[in-house]
Amino acid sequence: MSEGYDALTQGTAWLDLDSRGRILARGRDRARLLHNITSNEVKKMNLGDTCYAFLLNPQGRIQADLHLLCLADHFLIDTDPGLREKVQQHIRRYIIADQVELEDVSAQTSSIGVEGPTAEKLTLAAGDYTIAPLTVTGQPGYRIYCSKDSKAALIAQLESLGAKEATEEDARVVRIENGKPLYGEDIRDTTLPQETQQMQAISFNKGCYLGQEIVERIRAQGRVNKRLERLELEYTQPPATGTKLQVNGREAEITSSVYSPHLGKVVALAYVRTA
Repeated sequence: MSEGYDALTQGTAWLDLDSRGRILARGRDRARLLHNITSNEVKKMNLGDTCYAFLLNPQGRIQADLHLLCLADHFLIDTDPGLREKVQQHIRRYIIADQVELEDVSAQTSSIGVEGPTAEKLTLAAGDYTIAPLTVTGQPGYRIYCSKDSKAALIAQLESLGAKEATEEDARVVRIENGKPLYGEDIRDTTLPQETQQMQAISFNKGCYLGQEIVERIRAQGRVNKRLERLELEYTQPPATGTKLQVNGREAEITSSVYSPHLGKVVALAYVRTA
């Protein structure tokens, strides 16, 4: 087990999240536009609120996922590294008469994850940074947004408080142990929201939005043909993506898998056929 994995699972780890996308949405129509093209409740967000949401196409398929942070005069859109451009293109497609401007600030800003069972006990000195209750791994913790210039000092402060650096691979193992899906790996552009079981991304009370008709139709029917599930497998080697196997008599297709040092077995995410 690595020091970073131990910190994520037993203490506090810090993660360099600079590769993630950070996009600002400004303008008087920003809440209305984001409300109309995402799957979650944006208009009711207050200063400091965050939400997880999907961007759907008219056929109800997930084109991207993102986190929104509501700030005084803008929304901060936080995306996985591979979705930076796709999210901006998708939003721009629907800016017609709206007064909304997007600015990609990924290069000028930094993002640090602070995650693990003791992460929330760390007390940082006051400074020019923003904190949001978001984590990559599904562990307790938060995300720090700051300028490029203040990143090194914040990391030094975190390390002085006992946080250890965790790598991207450490984070991936813990994420899959926690059953937390990743877009591009476990969620694809053909996936329906209910198949992911990430229902915290969906509001059923917000009225019309892009792709809503399909989401509501599935809710009315009460089922989908497959669902993303966390599996524990008595293997020592993680099976390849796309591997098919039987789970309690149902066909499953692996999307991601890792060997879990904590459990001493393989943990996987897979789409499992519903009964």
